[in-house]
Amino acid sequence: MTMRMNPVRRFAVIAGLMMCVAVASSPDGMAQRTKATDDQTQPASVAPRDVRSRNFLLHTDLNDNDAQDLLERLETMLRLISTYWGQPNRKTIECYVVKDLKNWSPNAFEPVGLASLQNKVGVTRTNVRVLGNQFDANSIVYAYANRGTPQHEAVHAYCGQTFGRTGPLWYSEGMAEMGNYWKEGDASVNCSKGVVRYIHSSSPKTLNAIVNSDEVTGDSWQNYAWRWALCHLLANNPNYRQRFRPLGLAMLTGQRASFNGTYGSMAEEISFEYLFFLEHFDIGYRADLVFWDWKTKSSEPRSSRKITCSIQSKAGWQASRCRVKAGTKYEYSAAGKWQVDESAELVDADGAEDGNGRLLGAIFDRGEYKLGEPFELGAYGTFTAESDGDLVLRCRDDWHRINDGNAGKMSVQIKLEGSGDPLPDPRDNVRG
Repeated sequence: MTMRMNPVRRFAVIAGLMMCVAVASSPDGMAQRTKATDDQTQPASVAPRDVRSRNFLLHTDLNDNDAQDLLERLETMLRLISTYWGQPNRKTIECYVVKDLKNWSPNAFEPVGLASLQNKVGVTRTNVRVLGNQFDANSIVYAYANRGTPQHEAVHAYCGQTFGRTGPLWYSEGMAEMGNYWKEGDASVNCSKGVVRYIHSSSPKTLNAIVNSDEVTGDSWQNYAWRWALCHLLANNPNYRQRFRPLGLAMLTGQRASFNGTYGSMAEEISFEYLFFLEHFDIGYRADLVFWDWKTKSSEPRSSRKITCSIQSKAGWQASRCRVKAGTKYEYSAAGKWQVDESAELVDADGAEDGNGRLLGAIFDRGEYKLGEPFELGAYGTFTAESDGDLVLRCRDDWHRINDGNAGKMSVQIKLEGSGDPLPDPRDNVRG
């Protein structure tokens, strides 16, 4: 496979060796089992042999069911990542996937591969040869046969053979973890529960510490978790994803590109949404639904002037278009019906008995990029602003369940309390 690239030195042959190492992707990673391993009619491991699919050559001691299951998952993953990067796989990806080292001769592996397998992790060795303005690359994967390591390393192998590089560390390892977790047609968080527990129990790692560090590949699953979190957010959040794919392709093809150069003007917005993601994400969280509206402007209601907005059930915090002042009392009215589950009944903005579906408010300080504590509103009433800022609204629901059947919207009116005619109570129609 050859591809055009910027000439390094015309007519000079250059050989380079690139290593990408995988660690156990989470504390749960070693315990996860494929569906095939639950079949007790086959031994967990067998004598090493070659098993092939369209794009992969496995040297493995996995039993037939597990080997076939792995090949199917690898092919699905490869289709997804090659579609995302816009480059089809053109060369077989060779993988050593080991269940039990006792089944193998020590001479079966290169020293770096053997060392990785002895530690029950993975490594990808890529040899790149450059001739003039073209290159040819060959990758070999060595992966311990847990749930995620072969997929993670196969992403490195695809990038190495397709682009001749895997990008800077934060991108390389973050995207390899994404490849491990991606599901077709599903933009939700699909990492292990161990990653969720670790991030929620840890002090947030800063963006600068992730993208401008001197960390090395294969350092720890904890560092892989932070890199994955950033890449998942940037790849799925509508505010940043249009820049993220071109940035990745530029880094993979050796162009002058960097995180700071691409997102420098959006640093405060990304930092806010990144920290918000770390605090609220869980399995099923949708960054493409729970994103911040940075474009809508807010204004203060004056005299009897009302401010009106539409708030969706299937979204996170949304702009009310109303800027509030500390100590000022406001009147609101929310008309409509929505639901937070496909099997739940439609409710008004007072929500259900368990509190889900209730209209909530919070105040966002644009100058400090700080979100105040949420407070309950409902269908009708008044509230006194505790601080200056933009009022944001949402339907109460678990953050990772906003995509499980949420539907409907509220038309919300807000005005200064006591000015002009009172707002209508939307519940009066039901009572009457």
